[in-house]
Amino acid sequence: MDLEELRAFLAVAEAGSFLAAATSLRMPRATLRRRIDQLEARAGVLLVDRTRDGVSLTEAGKLLAARGRLMVQESNALLQSVREAGSEPAGVLRVLLPVGLPPHVLIHVLGIARKHPRLAFRLHFSDDPIAGLMESVDLAFHFGETSPAGPWVSRELMRTRVWLVASREYLARRGTPRSVEELSRHDLLAWESPGDDGRSWPLLRGGTFPVSPLVTAQDIHVIRQFALAGHGIALLPDPGIPDEGLPEGTIVPVLPDIVGRELGFRVVVPAVLSEIPRIKAMLDLLEPFLGKLGL
Repeated sequence: MDLEELRAFLAVAEAGSFLAAATSLRMPRATLRRRIDQLEARAGVLLVDRTRDGVSLTEAGKLLAARGRLMVQESNALLQSVREAGSEPAGVLRVLLPVGLPPHVLIHVLGIARKHPRLAFRLHFSDDPIAGLMESVDLAFHFGETSPAGPWVSRELMRTRVWLVASREYLARRGTPRSVEELSRHDLLAWESPGDDGRSWPLLRGGTFPVSPLVTAQDIHVIRQFALAGHGIALLPDPGIPDEGLPEGTIVPVLPDIVGRELGFRVVVPAVLSEIPRIKAMLDLLEPFLGKLGL
């Protein structure tokens, strides 16, 4: 298969028209059409239905688009690996992170950039980082026990405790609950991880119990800030890194022997990118770096 023909087809598939695809590729429309015709001749089937309103993919075209993106990604990654072989890691790392990851955690993790001064980072955030892994991302970080099936390299970086916390000021004002039942008399703040229900909280020994949170969000930082401000008892992951600028003990655990669970924090990389020097350097540095933090 000719990769230039495949790239032309993928551009048409994504743009929905020959004109838009030709513009994005900076290519004459006649050249683009010729490449699609040649690709269809090689495949022996129609890949694109031409209509007055644009183009749509045939079933064969949809299959090729899904598989073809990975082929192009593998080709690009191979060329990058060859160009960068033996060189110092450099360039921009495109990183996808859970929305609301506390800033003081990011500051520690991104400190590894000092190991390779020629590396830069472009950060993106998502409620569910692994819901739609795309070509535009080099690494994705997420909470969970498993990573998506498919051609990914996945590593668990640490185990983090998900438990209840509250500010000392809130507990002094409202009292400290001694049982799950007493939580019903408190304002509750729920972090809702992807795929979970914020109204169902975990018990340390297994099982769950129902709650009626005052606030539910997938943004960890928002829930933590509510708790720090004394607005309630929050269920959220605790990385064990002190909050910058806050006295130790400002926020304390609640029912730590009863409510909570452990949750993995993982990094996922498309397998085809894992040997590119800047990405491999990031993977190699992450685990010992987090280990030094005691995570």
